[in-house]
Amino acid sequence: MIYGQTHIVYFIGIGGIGMSALARWFHLNGKQVYGYDRTETPLTRQLSREGIGIHYRDDPALIPAPVLDRLEETLVVYTPAIPGDHRELNFLKQKGADIRKRSEVLGAITGDHYTVAVAGTHGKTTTSSMLAHMLVVGGKNPVAFLGGIVQEYDSNLIVTPGSGAGSVAVVEADEYDRSFLKLHPDVAIITSADADHLDIYGKREHLLESMRAFIGLIDYRGLLIVKENLKEELAVDRGIRHLTYGLDSGDCHAENIRIEKGSFCFDFHGPDQEIRDLSLNVPGYHNVENAVAAVAAGLNLGLDHLDVAGALSGYKGVKRRFEYLIREPGRIYIDDYAHHPEEIRALLTSVKSLYPEKKITVVFQPHLFSRTRDFADGFASQLDLADEVILLNIYPAREQPVEGVTSRMIMDRMKKARVKLCDDEQLLDCIKKLNPEVLLTVGAGDIDRFVQLIAEMLKKKHHYA
Repeated sequence: MIYGQTHIVYFIGIGGIGMSALARWFHLNGKQVYGYDRTETPLTRQLSREGIGIHYRDDPALIPAPVLDRLEETLVVYTPAIPGDHRELNFLKQKGADIRKRSEVLGAITGDHYTVAVAGTHGKTTTSSMLAHMLVVGGKNPVAFLGGIVQEYDSNLIVTPGSGAGSVAVVEADEYDRSFLKLHPDVAIITSADADHLDIYGKREHLLESMRAFIGLIDYRGLLIVKENLKEELAVDRGIRHLTYGLDSGDCHAENIRIEKGSFCFDFHGPDQEIRDLSLNVPGYHNVENAVAAVAAGLNLGLDHLDVAGALSGYKGVKRRFEYLIREPGRIYIDDYAHHPEEIRALLTSVKSLYPEKKITVVFQPHLFSRTRDFADGFASQLDLADEVILLNIYPAREQPVEGVTSRMIMDRMKKARVKLCDDEQLLDCIKKLNPEVLLTVGAGDIDRFVQLIAEMLKKKHHYA
């Protein structure tokens, strides 16, 4: 049993966005929850305030006493990002603890629900959180395990009063380490399949093979909603009920897209339904596309047009996904999690559409040495869409340095934007000297620790042009 006889749950890597959602779920279900993480963050501090005990040093002596005293009642959860030489993990293995990967635990939990799983190399968090919010507004009482902090709920876990076994679960289907193959989807959405996580897959074809295996997990009575340009590559079986979608093509798509007072407005067109004048306050053409997928899923789950329209217009977005920190006539500051060239292209294309006459300045922190090595050309070409670029050092996450791989690889390939390298310590001064009109901080590492400092600096009147 994953949680039937479990009374204590210990998370190794509790600060991860997926892990923390599971920790919150177990805590809300009356379990004693503890955890380790390498770094204290705003998220781990919030978990501590919610009553979850956390420590930050890899030391078996710091494992809470209840975990070891009641090991037969304890579930230990970890992620593939935890290194193989982790002392606490190996100590608990030697003790014979019940140790499971995060994906296995999530799969077991959602096995009791009607599950909508959102897969893709980008777009998962926004699409899944939009859908979850629609289901809440529509009174469907979902539970949602999300890969970001949703503004409306200030959490990556959405739990509603009726979200017990049998209700709808919305989950992100993470392709990293093939984790999504542990899920049991009734409805699946596939947003994208760009080459990524090549440290795991080696080449894109292997990623596509995993996507095909994920499609094979869909319940035979279920539904696949797939990006229109992926249908052929993923060899979608005609025996699977499916809908294709896209920004301007597919069974479901948007029409009459326009920008009104900073919002993206559009009409949704499906095979047999149309909803006019939808309004999305989270900008971006890529977010319109995400909304099309979410609306298609919501309608198939029984939502009506008014619920869909109301939920979308009230959707505030996910922290670090096109998140406005400053939105004033003299200064715009947006923070975004984009960490793949395609995500950066979508972000900058949308920003330039919103602010065509303004100078665009990007602060980018590359994420992972392997990703920087594999996509240096792509990062360079997409960052060239900006006017000015500040490159921070690579955030290593789970990786060790790779010889010759630095942020300069990107800088040396850029041809249009003015670009400079900057150490973390000099970042605020670098930004101040540029006096940006539209500033974006971009990346999936720890660049978010600068966000409030940058916002406070920009809000001081004497920094305005």
